[in-house]
Amino acid sequence: MKTENPPADSAEAPAGKRRPRPEQKVEITDPKAIRALAHAARLEVISELYSTQVSRTATELAAQTGLTPSAMSYHLRALQKWGIVVPAATAGDARERRWKAAGTDFTIKSGGGPASPEFAVLDLELDAYRRRVKAHAEARDEQRRRGESGEPPASVVLASNLLYLTPAQRAELTERIFGLLRDYELEAPDAIPDGAVRMATMWSMIPDDRGGPAAV
Repeated sequence: MKTENPPADSAEAPAGKRRPRPEQKVEITDPKAIRALAHAARLEVISELYSTQVSRTATELAAQTGLTPSAMSYHLRALQKWGIVVPAATAGDARERRWKAAGTDFTIKSGGGPASPEFAVLDLELDAYRRRVKAHAEARDEQRRRGESGEPPASVVLASNLLYLTPAQRAELTERIFGLLRDYELEAPDAIPDGAVRMATMWSMIPDDRGGPAAV
């Protein structure tokens, strides 16, 4: 999921391999819709369905978020109202509806004003990141207490860089980063390679509040 302000200029993404699927972007610009997303469970649903491109039932998603199936059904209907998720074909047991992403990519765009509702969404995304870090640290410490081998190299990566970029360069870098991430998407969402571990990625770019103009 992307949360961004409209760039001053756009840049074409470099050619490269992609998961063989038609691109169908779902873009949310309505402030009311953005405010409706400011709920941890709804963001979890969007991340799950758009990242995996696999349909899920309300019961499956409820188990992942800690909600009841009835509460999750309510959130799914709210997301359907804004065209973010849609009912999916049901195979086998048809007693419970399945849901899927309404597209392949999801983006939140706004004018970026000081009270823009996407900042509430960003707060929840950062909370989810902190939760993942804490859970990973606790699992790692438990492994060490049991005398098990440590985590593999680069299992957690956090990097920070300061760059001077023109509007065109910012747009180009954004497209290149998301293009690179798409290169690693599964060709078939239900065919996970042996040894693969589900990894959460987060990338951001924001003006540095401590920086002035570049030195001449």
